[in-house]
Amino acid sequence: MIVLGTREHGQRRRRALPVMGTTFFKSEWMEAGDDPTLSPTAFLVEQPPDTTLVPHFHRQNQFQLFVDGEGTIGRNPLGPVTVHYAGAYTGYGPLISGASGIKYFTIRPVCESGFVAVADAGDKMVRGPKRHAQSEPITLLTPQALAGLTAVSHEVAIPTAPDGLAASVTRLPPGARHTSAHVPGSQGQFVFVLAGSLIQDGTTLNPWESLFADSGSAEPVLVAGPGGAQVVTMSTPPRDPAYA
Repeated sequence: MIVLGTREHGQRRRRALPVMGTTFFKSEWMEAGDDPTLSPTAFLVEQPPDTTLVPHFHRQNQFQLFVDGEGTIGRNPLGPVTVHYAGAYTGYGPLISGASGIKYFTIRPVCESGFVAVADAGDKMVRGPKRHAQSEPITLLTPQALAGLTAVSHEVAIPTAPDGLAASVTRLPPGARHTSAHVPGSQGQFVFVLAGSLIQDGTTLNPWESLFADSGSAEPVLVAGPGGAQVVTMSTPPRDPAYA
């Protein structure tokens, strides 16, 4: 399974979302149905300035990729570009936006909508392992720096775990090809373009656009566009059996 997430699709699927007395915007950039085992999704959330999303949790594992603006999650500062991971039934937050608001992708291997506020969890919270991970800020390369790359390079964002959780940054010179290996144990990998572009089966993926490849399919071959590419790859573990 290869699924693409594109800006065009997100613009067609952008809608206002009432949250806690204010209005967020949500854009569906990647959709793949609602299969309960594997249905990769990625949507962009635009959180208004100086607003708070209360501590909450979801029923599926998820990454968040913070791409614009600033804020905090719990006590941790957020800014572009930061990777955050929260396992299923793991509370996190509050997520507080700064004066210019904050934009972030929510990325899941299994489709899910809505959230459960920790304060209202009651019997909705299921006992099991709780898990957080967050990267250091990722510095975006300028077009000049990308064009000047001469070799593929990598940087760890979230260290690889035995169950398949991992995140890394890859930089590709113009026109370079790189096979993105599946992380053992993972359900698959999301690859987001941070700078430059990728060419995927004739489709150009520009910044914030993405692809998902499940672990049962061939490992994706990343092909940098004419200006090079900087991408972040996020590998998602399967949900813990405690939550079956």
